[in-house]
Amino acid sequence: MKTQKGFTLIELMIVIAILGILIAIALPAYQDYSIRTKNVECLNVAAAAKLAVGEFRQSEGAFPADAAAAGYTFSASKYCASITIAAGVITATTQATGGVAVYTLTPVAGTGSITWTCASSVTATNPGWVPKECRN
Repeated sequence: MKTQKGFTLIELMIVIAILGILIAIALPAYQDYSIRTKNVECLNVAAAAKLAVGEFRQSEGAFPADAAAAGYTFSASKYCASITIAAGVITATTQATGGVAVYTLTPVAGTGSITWTCASSVTATNPGWVPKECRN
């Protein structure tokens, strides 16, 4: 009698079912991750504005009134629509990320340092798309 080698149909169907379950769990998590990283890109672009505000505060003793006073210019990126500065407060608005998020970076002057607080106004359906440091 000859013995068969290989997998049976039922074994292959079990493997396909397991793969389907894993994909059903992993795909939404990956989508949330990719949207969150797009939102973080806008905060990374805002780091240059934070530096400009900090330098202005160090040299002038007050926060700049606007981006021009701080010496900051912004050019739009793929995921960051705008970055504005008003009285030292930086507002970063995202675009093309799956939902528009507006981040407000507020400086608090200390003795020789600036501490930044971040708040977000998310018009997206999932607050998990907001980076951890900006979740309200």
